[in-house]
Parts: sequence; C-alpha cells; structure tokens
Amino acid sequence: MFLSQIFVNPSSPILFPNLGIRVDPNQLVFPGVPVLGNIHWYGLIIGIGLVLAAIYGMKRAKQFGLTDDHILTMLLYAVPISIICARAYYCIFYWELFQDDPITCLYIWDGGIAIYGAIIGAVATVVVYCKVTKISVGAMMDIGALGLLIGQSIGRWGNFFNREAFGEVTDSFLKMGLYDWSGNLNYYHPTFFYESAWNAVGFILLHFYSKHRKFDGEVFSLYAAWYGIGRFFIEGLRTDSLYLFSTGIRVSQLVGIVSFVCALGFFLYMRLWKKPDGSKLYVNQNKSA
Repeated sequence: MFLSQIFVNPSSPILFPNLGIRVDPNQLVFPGVPVLGNIHWYGLIIGIGLVLAAIYGMKRAKQFGLTDDHILTMLLYAVPISIICARAYYCIFYWELFQDDPITCLYIWDGGIAIYGAIIGAVATVVVYCKVTKISVGAMMDIGALGLLIGQSIGRWGNFFNREAFGEVTDSFLKMGLYDWSGNLNYYHPTFFYESAWNAVGFILLHFYSKHRKFDGEVFSLYAAWYGIGRFFIEGLRTDSLYLFSTGIRVSQLVGIVSFVCALGFFLYMRLWKKPDGSKLYVNQNKSA
C-alpha cells in the first residue's frame, strides 16, 4: 500500500466539505459476495481505464498508419511488462521495506506500484515490438501517449477508493477529509484528483492537436512534457513520495522535470529547426505506398 494509507482508517468516510460531499466507499466492489467478493475497485478502475484506452487506440489506429491488431498485440505484451516494471520501480526506491525479506517484492497484491515504472516498461515494450514488426516507433508512441492519458486519468480514482495518494494537510477549497485510526479528522490535498484532472485536460488538448501533428513522436513528446511538469508540481504536495535513496530528492519530481525539459526541447528542435511538413508521417508513407 502507499505509505500515506497506513495512517488512514480504510473504512472511514471521505469528505469534501466545501462541495457538500460525504461518501463512504467500500474498497471491494461486491463485499460479502462469494468469489466476486475479492474484486477491488482499484483493480476494476485500472481495468476500465485500460479497456477505454484500447478502444480509443483501435478507433484511431488508421489515422496513425496502424491497425487494430497492432494495438491489441502491443497491449498484450506491454500490460504485463508494465506491471512488472511498476512494481520493480517501487521496490527499488522503497528497498528498506523489502531488504529483510526480498521475496515480498513479488507480493504485488499487498500494494505498491509506481506509474513511472509502468511508463518506462510500456515505452521499452513499444520500441522492441515496433522494431520486430517493422512499424513506426513514433506513430505507436503517439497513439500510446493518448491511451496513457486516458488510463492515468481514470486509474487515479482507484486511489480515491483506497484512500491513498493524497497530499499534505491543507485548508484549500478542495480539501479532502479523512479519518485516522484514532477517529481524528484531517484535511488533505486530494492529489489523486489533481493528477486525474491534469491528465484529462492533457488528453483533450492532445486529442485535437494530434490531428495536426507534423512528425511521428510529436504527440508523445508533448505528453512527456505535459505529464512531467504536472507531476513535478503535484508530487511536491504528496506525503508518500519515493525518494532517491537517502538524498531527500523526490524521484518523481526529478523524472518529471527531466522529462519536461528533454521532451519540450525535442519538440522545439523538431518544429523550429527541422520544420517538418507532415509528408514523412508513417500514415502518409503508407498511403503513398
């Protein structure tokens, strides 16, 4: 589980007082129901995000010079590899929790994954898959970036049901009230919501922008810049950050700002120096062929 979660009563209500909202969600979708009773909202929501991302990708595949089979086959490889990498990333930077019993790194059902690990795994899988199948890495990365924004925006609501991935104590308008194990009510930044909203806005903007892209990889570069700068600021509010070993540097902030600088630099270099006109897009090459 996220470290912030251990201080919160998982059976307590969640309050957004300034919005007049008080809910008491169960972490289980079908509590008490045989067999189905073990299904968690967290997993179901991530699954919904994945399905919607896949549907979107298949719907737009032709606009990137790809096919439905390309999208589905890539996902069959990318999803399990991303889960493994997300867990590995978490275990590496929280090694003190696992060093006495390393086998517990495999206990993914106990919680503890990191989205950047999943992204790294997905990107590596896409590169290898595209090289083997001889299709455009940039085109697949572009459509994959849009799918990632869908999955990330929806998936963050799994944190809501788990009462985790929240920020520091605050008195802001959107403050989220959570009870600890002693029955004390505290208000926190709902950072899961900030990130979900940031990703949703990013998806909308890049969805329309993608119809006017001029080079393969352009959408992915903008995704990396958008998500990176957003995560940099949001991570600064969180109480459960992964740190770069004993340096006190938040890993996600470091990765976020490096991603932003590199991705934006690549985008500006391509747009201002190379000045592509779209004729070399993979989809246009396929049409001419």
